[in-house]
Amino acid sequence: MTQASQASRGARGTLFGVPLDNLGWFASLLMSLAAGFIAFFATTFVGIITILLYNSTTHHTVDLALSYKRGGLIAGILVLLLSLAFLGTQWVRRIARKA
Repeated sequence: MTQASQASRGARGTLFGVPLDNLGWFASLLMSLAAGFIAFFATTFVGIITILLYNSTTHHTVDLALSYKRGGLIAGILVLLLSLAFLGTQWVRRIARKA
């Protein structure tokens, strides 16, 4: 019986076990910022490693700042905006359901 209720609740939206439809506005903002930071740092890390490998194999000197400007910043802002839109929509739906 608990598995059926968990499965139906999971269909409404969970992320790593956190029910996204029960978040307040501050928690939604915090989770969006965290997702943006994670995307920024992960993309920047992968960009730096890629540029290091490219520089060492081709003996070129590509500036490592490109990983911040063209990789991490764009990915971080994009994920931040998408997560703000998604979690904000979830919050508005929850408020509208209560009213």
